[in-house]
Amino acid sequence: MNGKKFNEILDELTPGQKKVLKKFLAGETDEQIANERNRDTSTIRRHLNKVCTKFGLVNGEGERFSYRQELVDVFVQHKPKWVNFDYWEDHRPDQIKPDFPGRPISSLSPFYIQRSYNEHLFLEKLCSQKVLQSGAFIRIKAPKKMGKTSLVNIILTEARHCGYRTIRLNLRQAEELILDNLDHFLQWFCTNITQQLNLKLRIDDYWDNERLGSMVSCTTYFQAYLLEQIHTPLVLGLDEVDRLFEYEKIAKAFFTLLRSWHEEANNLEVWQKLRLVVAYSTEVYIPLNINQSPFNIGIPVKLTNLTLAQVQQLAKEYGLKSLDNTELEQLRVMVGGHPYLIQLGLYHLHQKYMSLEQLLQTAPTLEGIYSSHLQGLWVMLSGHSELLEALRTLLNAGGRTQIQQIPAYKLESMGIVQFDANQVKFSCQLYHSYFSSYLGAK
Repeated sequence: MNGKKFNEILDELTPGQKKVLKKFLAGETDEQIANERNRDTSTIRRHLNKVCTKFGLVNGEGERFSYRQELVDVFVQHKPKWVNFDYWEDHRPDQIKPDFPGRPISSLSPFYIQRSYNEHLFLEKLCSQKVLQSGAFIRIKAPKKMGKTSLVNIILTEARHCGYRTIRLNLRQAEELILDNLDHFLQWFCTNITQQLNLKLRIDDYWDNERLGSMVSCTTYFQAYLLEQIHTPLVLGLDEVDRLFEYEKIAKAFFTLLRSWHEEANNLEVWQKLRLVVAYSTEVYIPLNINQSPFNIGIPVKLTNLTLAQVQQLAKEYGLKSLDNTELEQLRVMVGGHPYLIQLGLYHLHQKYMSLEQLLQTAPTLEGIYSSHLQGLWVMLSGHSELLEALRTLLNAGGRTQIQQIPAYKLESMGIVQFDANQVKFSCQLYHSYFSSYLGAK
């Protein structure tokens, strides 16, 4: 939430709600506030619930478990003078029940770790600011399960708070039949956007494949119909766009299209409404003209692994106070600081299913907590002999060497390897040990 939206919501509060809010942020209990204002405790709770609803922390179905702490966090960011820091530091909940890891995480969750862009700015803040600029183009690159979808969702949520229209489209949802033909794919793409904007589908009125071609027809539909029908900017979040890399003809045309739309914002005012957020897992390994590629424009965002300090922060949220820095570093090294794998480890330790020693000892085996994840990678690799051969080459070289570029990109997209200058190496001990036991080194 940006400062402007925060102030707008604050101005909408009634005088009574503001008085209750200030006392709450100062550290007074519901009972204390009720006694001072000669009200029932239920009235005070109702006031606070309405305040949290206005700030988007409570939905219409009921209260969120941690909504009050989240309200405090909002005011720490935007109006810290109202917050009694000493009180809330002492009364922050030690534990909030965590969900099983694997799904996108809300930025309001205590288990979401913000990524630093520089010493003074988080990536989330940077992206939320940049997407408000005319013709914005944000490129988010990271291996699988690193938090790309969570970041896309955060950007879209912040844009909605500013009154923008938002759409998220996962290109993994495009079926094989759709991806066999450029015209089919672009019409599928336009149909999805139209439906999510709740507009009448009018593709037949604008599409002229024979005389104009699919790309011009698609552009015309966007420019003359979709963008003209909306009165606010549209933020389009495209997730898993590297799915198209396997379909070179489709990819070349679609990526050229995205680049041209971004550039049209400099020429036509209507295209300034469109803001693009593109998330992908690997480097582009299809041939693209440098002047047609969308992967060398806009704001590049690279999600990195968690640092020890970030793992310490997560461990605190999981209530794992008994783990010292040495133990947390052992876990971080085992999984390379991978956010999902760290979360999975901390979740099992939080549930007291096993000790850290047991977790680390069994981690690269089929009886460990990462067995489903590892078997999933193995199944994905089993149909690609060139990737298995690349892993054997890597193992025979001791875990670091130079391999062919496209297999390297694909293995990086799966998170198995990472680049180190012109060579690749296993991204963590977990993968090195697991694949060594199955593929073996000669």
